[in-house]
Amino acid sequence: MTCVPRKSDEHKKEMRAVQDCMHVLNGKWKIAIISSICYYSKRRFSDILNDVDGISNKMLSKELKELEINQLVKRTVLDTQPVTVQYELTDHGWSLRTIIENLTTWGIEHRKKIFES
Repeated sequence: MTCVPRKSDEHKKEMRAVQDCMHVLNGKWKIAIISSICYYSKRRFSDILNDVDGISNKMLSKELKELEINQLVKRTVLDTQPVTVQYELTDHGWSLRTIIENLTTWGIEHRKKIFES
């Protein structure tokens, strides 16, 4: 998709698609959680908790459940003592990798631009 004029029906379809994406990835934490898992491939709950500044245990648990429901994250319970839970992106979740990389690049450039001015 490029930002060029389109027929009204095409534009409405694209806007619905953007809204669907925002509904699934909404909130303060989901992109950061996906980014943590994406960077390392597999992460334990405590690892994600350490990566994502400011998130609580309860909120991380809630967000991971929503990401599971939307088939972006897979949860695996490992047979260890104590029990360890590991998270990884599904194939569908990995389809967000380009978006995560682009957001990272944009964020670095944006931060640099803001601090320079």
